[in-house]
Amino acid sequence: MPAGRISVGPESFVRTCDRSHLLTRHKNEVSPLPCAAAVVRGPPSGSAAALESGSPVDCRAVKTARIRLTTGSRPAVVDITDKVAAFVQGEGDGLVNVSVPHATAGLVLMELGSGSEEDLLERLGFLLPRDHRYVHRHGSPGHGADHLLPAFVAPTLTLPVLGGRVSLGTWQSIALVDPNVDNPHREVLLAFLAGADG
Repeated sequence: MPAGRISVGPESFVRTCDRSHLLTRHKNEVSPLPCAAAVVRGPPSGSAAALESGSPVDCRAVKTARIRLTTGSRPAVVDITDKVAAFVQGEGDGLVNVSVPHATAGLVLMELGSGSEEDLLERLGFLLPRDHRYVHRHGSPGHGADHLLPAFVAPTLTLPVLGGRVSLGTWQSIALVDPNVDNPHREVLLAFLAGADG
């Protein structure tokens, strides 16, 4: 992505920033990503030139982190709410994006701890049976179903953050859904963008 040349709105441009120093939390479970984007506010005409010349701009960096999880050798629903909450704690208002860079996993916002995890995995098993009916056939029996999961369970969530807290309902939790028994290791990427007053 060329620095300062991608328009994301009539008065905003994106440029890459080195943010490698930003985060170390959760005893090495969360680590910094090497870089992120910054939104640069300024006049739309000549903004790219202003950015290249080093003119003062209002630059809000996107804070990023990576969570590494071990999900095991069975289909799993893993609660990551506390990790996301810790990531945005004290950040003020803004948006947090949670994403999984995997072709066989997804994210849900749902009640956990009441049996809903088992219900979800059972319904997914009904919709995506683990057998050899799929054209995509490598790996364990039914692995083709795992590759269809992101069509039903999105690999990304974006949530509001108010006063440094993820805005969730009383019974809502953020969870990774991983039916893929062939890959017990997963990553979740977190990105926080502060609001205009953040």
